Amino acid sequence: MPFVKVIKNKAYFKRYQVKFRRRREGKTDYFARKRLVIQDKNKYNTPKYRLIVRSSNTDICCQIAYARLEGDYIVSAAYSHELPRYGVKVGLTNYAAAYCTGLLLARRILQKFSLDKMYTGNDNIDGSYYCVEDQDDGPGAFRCCLDVGLARTSTGAKVFAAMKGAVDGGLDIPHSEKRFPGYDAEGKSLDAEVHRNHIFGIHVSDYMKSLQEEDEEAFKKQFSRFIKNGVTADSIEGMYKKAHAAIRADPAAKPAAKKDVKKKRWTAKKLTLAERQAKVAKAKEEFLSQIEAQKE
Repeated sequence: MPFVKVIKNKAYFKRYQVKFRRRREGKTDYFARKRLVIQDKNKYNTPKYRLIVRSSNTDICCQIAYARLEGDYIVSAAYSHELPRYGVKVGLTNYAAAYCTGLLLARRILQKFSLDKMYTGNDNIDGSYYCVEDQDDGPGAFRCCLDVGLARTSTGAKVFAAMKGAVDGGLDIPHSEKRFPGYDAEGKSLDAEVHRNHIFGIHVSDYMKSLQEEDEEAFKKQFSRFIKNGVTADSIEGMYKKAHAAIRADPAAKPAAKKDVKKKRWTAKKLTLAERQAKVAKAKEEFLSQIEAQKE
């Protein structure tokens, strides 16, 4: 048998260093994070803001955060589960809902820093490219960079819907139109009409109509919550238009209503001093009364 060099010997294991915990868990891309977080030395302690977009099966989370040694500080946040308050009760994880969540976050943080009157954003939502410009007679626009995490940045992804909503809401986010739905890579141009249809949920409306014509049972099963809430294919666009107006009118976060939950005890409640003394006095009294009864 030929000589085989042992690669993983004692020296290898003595020098082995484990990766960061969130890298081991597959949650953080530190190559990207380093470039998003590190600030120039000549800018001292100026925060470098990030628009963090994360989506799950039931929710879309948008946050504005900046990094410090002790951890990230969340300046403001918006979630798609807040959208029922603005009239969007179903489809809380689609492209249109992601746009609404980004818009809500933008208006909320600008209101927090008293910039909402100065930077109103894009009122004419037609799906075309829009970028906020700094005003000469006041503070500059709120600037942040998009943090997509481990999400795949394919054309038409929902992370770009949230970014587009934040940009139309008045935030300054460096971006291009290459990843919006409707962009033609060969022609190098954006079909704004296709993008607008996604923003207002018209692509969902078209699918609802086609599915209803093809298979009524499948339509009732797939869009059962739409039917339950009275959302039809023709009313989807109007629902999102009203939601955009409602978000701009009142973007402030409302505290959740406190639920009256009665906790179930599995052990006996600890008695106070007065309760313990009363218990002893009662036991004495009962004992003495028994003795008196026996004498009689």
